[in-house]
Parts: sequence; structure tokens; C-alpha cells
Amino acid sequence: MLCAPGQRFEMDMATIRGVPTRVWKNAPPSLGALIQLSRGHGARLFTIYEDERVTYEANYRAVAHLATKLREMGVGKGDRVGLAMRNLPEWPVIFFAATSIGAIIVPLNAWWTGGELEYGINDSGAKILFLDGGRHGRLAEHYPNMTKLERVFVSRTDAELDGKFGHFEELIGGAKTWANLSDIAFPSAEIAPDDDATIFYTSGTTGNPKGALGTHRNIVTNIFSGGYSAARSYLRRGEQPPEPEPRTSLLVIPLFHVTACSAGMMTTIASGSAMVFMYKWDPVKAMEIIEREKVAMTGGVPTIAWQLLEHPDRDKYDLSSLENIAYGGAPAAPELVKRIYTEFGALPGNGWGMTETMATVTSHGAEDYLNRPTSCGPPVPVADLKIMSEDGERELAVGQVGELWAKGPMIVKGYWNKPEATTATFVDGWVRTGDLARLDEEGFCFIVDRAKDIVIRGGENIYSSEVEDVLYSHPAVTDAALIGIPHRTLGEEPAAVVHLAPGMTATEAELQDWVRERLAAFKVPVAVRFTDETLPRNANGKILKRELKTLFPSEQAA
Repeated sequence: MLCAPGQRFEMDMATIRGVPTRVWKNAPPSLGALIQLSRGHGARLFTIYEDERVTYEANYRAVAHLATKLREMGVGKGDRVGLAMRNLPEWPVIFFAATSIGAIIVPLNAWWTGGELEYGINDSGAKILFLDGGRHGRLAEHYPNMTKLERVFVSRTDAELDGKFGHFEELIGGAKTWANLSDIAFPSAEIAPDDDATIFYTSGTTGNPKGALGTHRNIVTNIFSGGYSAARSYLRRGEQPPEPEPRTSLLVIPLFHVTACSAGMMTTIASGSAMVFMYKWDPVKAMEIIEREKVAMTGGVPTIAWQLLEHPDRDKYDLSSLENIAYGGAPAAPELVKRIYTEFGALPGNGWGMTETMATVTSHGAEDYLNRPTSCGPPVPVADLKIMSEDGERELAVGQVGELWAKGPMIVKGYWNKPEATTATFVDGWVRTGDLARLDEEGFCFIVDRAKDIVIRGGENIYSSEVEDVLYSHPAVTDAALIGIPHRTLGEEPAAVVHLAPGMTATEAELQDWVRERLAAFKVPVAVRFTDETLPRNANGKILKRELKTLFPSEQAA
């Protein structure tokens, strides 16, 4: 019914990299087309950040002016434009200005260290970089190593800038002035749906992070995938799906994650809704915003929902406007699903995706989620799932556990400048996810375990090997393993087990500082245990990490 010919969610067939693929027929052909369509929302609010309130018209004008400036700087199709900043009103402006003229935007993890940011900028070959004052300070000693950068524009800083460095506000002004920008012609560009649009970095299981190369189609697919899932929930309870209407969402996950950018921001624009940004997460400020702005949607990771539910001052705020609390990126307890519904009167939502799928592949909400709280939902209509044997040679039957493979118009092209990793992960339109899962008779997906050795802390992926490599670089460490220990609100936290060389010493604090100096703060182990013996291994030499978890009994109840 929802996907019938002539309906909003009608599907079509397209050949993507030689593979026939179901696509949303009515999806915009490009991100430039989407931002031009968004002008129709006019005076509705698009972004709210502290006392800065930007309308869709003001945002459109800012994008048009910045895209024109980028063209004047010589930025063209396929050029990379780096973006490293907090969730600020200028973030979507930069994102759409670059992609609207055919450039590839490179959203970098704003929590990374200077060294990690340097790698992403150099690996992507970015020629222009936009960042905020905090990231600028972090990169100060790294700029000499980034020889491909032609111009750097810093937002919200009082620092003196010269040479190739300039203030972002000199280009198009600050957010409060965008409504006063002149109405200029939007730069034209020939962009096909499967042209390159984004490089989002995902931490590597070995070595440096990998840049997932996404297309315009990958991202705009989420507009209809999200809308379909909401409409399906109405039909499942016997109600007619309403037309999309503007609502306000509190976006607390960073836009450098595909969940926020591809799923959150795209669906916001499609419905003419507003996004509220926060400088940093704080549950009290979040409740103040929910009450003041009549926020209908929030979430991101289970941590957010837990902290709102269990805050001692919750009853002091009117949170009755909340209609949906959705999240992904970390395991959620069935208890959380029920409490969102019973205590907030809001419908819980969940889903599954990854950087390589540009967010949504499965979507789970409303009564379906209440009835299957351990599932991440069925695939959206344009996606296919299958469960494969470990060697990738055999598809498994319903109910059997194997590696989850996904296919659809949301699957990225591959990894930037990493052909071998691309060949190993992407097979005839399918992506090998590294997650172990099963499917039930109705197609609902259940993630059972992770084949990749990662810890998910509050929605942030921490690849164990990355932290282990840093620990191994300490002169006293001869054996190391990173594991995840349960945490009620964050899902998991990283903890390390190490064996020291004979005659060498190191303390927990020393090793934590060693990691903190080299990696982002969220990757630092919250606890370190020392063993007199080398770590236990199986016959293949793989560390038996399940056995190591018994070394952290007190943290198990965190």
C-alpha cells in the first residue's frame, strides 16, 4: 500500500555500479536539489543554537553565498572540503554548499586529537578546511604537515588569522545575519545521483581510519526510509499515516556521524522541521530546551534516554511534548524500551546501520519495538538483508546466526584510497557488516554479537586494535587487550588488561595518560588491570577476551 504506484513511497529500479537495485522513485536526485527544495519551508525555523535561530530561507541564502565563494576559490567537482566542528548552524551550511557544487564534503570527528584530524585531512586530500576555534587550536602544531590545504576558515574565534587562514564570518557573516544576505542565483552543477558526495571516516580494525565514500543517492535515501518507517508504524496499528508535519527535534549526537547527518538532518529538512543544537550534552539543559522549544523528538544513543529518565529533577520540567525517543549505535536494555513508553508517553525507536550504509538499513518503532525489544527491526523496503556463513560462501536459513550482509541504495561505494579493504568488504552490491545476527520468519533482524573487535561506548565505536597498538607502544607493555565492560547508561566502556615486561613498571594512570595523549578521550580505558602472566590465547593465538572480563567484577554493575 505505502509503496504502490503513485504513492509517496513508490519504488523504482536503478542500476548502481552494475547491480540492479530498488530505489525510492520520489527521492531528490542530489543534495543540491534537496537544499533548493527546502527553500519552500521559508520562514520556518531550521536550526536553533542558544540565541541563534536560523530559518530555512536564511539557511538557503547562506548556502548559495558560500557555494558561490567556494566556486570563486576554484573548488570544483570531486574536490574535497574538510569540516571539523561542533554542531553549529554553520555545519549544515558548509555541508550543503560543498556538495551542491559537486565537491566531496569530509566531516571529521570533532572529538579526535590533532594527530587523528591531521590523518583524515591528509588522507582525504582536502584543499579547503572549515573548523571552529576549538579544532583550530588542536591543529595548531599539525598545520605544517598538511601541505595539500590551500585555505582554512575558522568559525567563532578571536584569534588573529592571516595567510591561508581566514575567519569564516568574513565569507558570509554569522548565523544571525544570514537572513540579510542578498538573494543570489544558486550555483548550477551537473550532479548525478551516484556521484561522490561525502567521506565519513570509520575507525579501522587495523591501521588508520577508513574513509567511506558516499554518494548523493546514499544520503537522500534516508529521507524516504525514515518517512516510510514512521508511516508503517501508523498502518501497523490500524491508523492512516498523516502527512509529514513540522516538529522540533533536539539533536544531541554529532553531525559528523551518519546517524545525525544522513538520518537526522535529512528527514528534518524533508518535513520542514527544526533542529536544536547544544554546545555539549547536559541533561538539565536538555530538559530546559525540551520544555521551552516543545521538543517532540530526541535520542541518538540509549545514554540520552537513561539520563533523562533517571534525573532527580525530571519532574520539575514539562516534557509532555516528547513523542519519539529513538536511538541506535549501542545495545539497549528491554527495560529502557518500556520505560520510555510508560514514563514519558513517548514511542521508542531503534534501528541499525553503520557508516558504510550511510545510516538506516533497518528501522524499529512503536508497538513493534515494544513487542520485540531485542530486535533492531526489519529492513526498509529498498534494502535487503541476508545471513552468511563465516567464509561468505553460504547463505544461512532463518533463525541461524551468521554474518549480516546488507544491500541497497544506501551502501557506499567503498573506502577512499583503500582498494584492498573495499574488495574485502563490498561484494556485488552487498556490504559485509562484521555483525553477527539472525533473521526471524517476518524478517526482523536481531544483532547477536559483533564479529569486529569493537567496544561501543555511548554510540562511539572504539576499535580495540587501535587502543591496543597505542598500549603496545609503551616501553613497559608486552601484552595488551582492550575489552568492553557493561555500563548501564553508556552500554559499554573500554577497559584494558596488560602484561608488563620483566623489571618494568607502569601504573594505571600512566597508561591512561599514554593513551589520552595519542587518541581521542572517549577511547581511553576507564580501568587497567595488570596480569603476572601473558594473556590467555586459543590455539590460533587469539586472545580469549571473554576470560578477561572476570577481572572487572566491580565494573560489571556500573
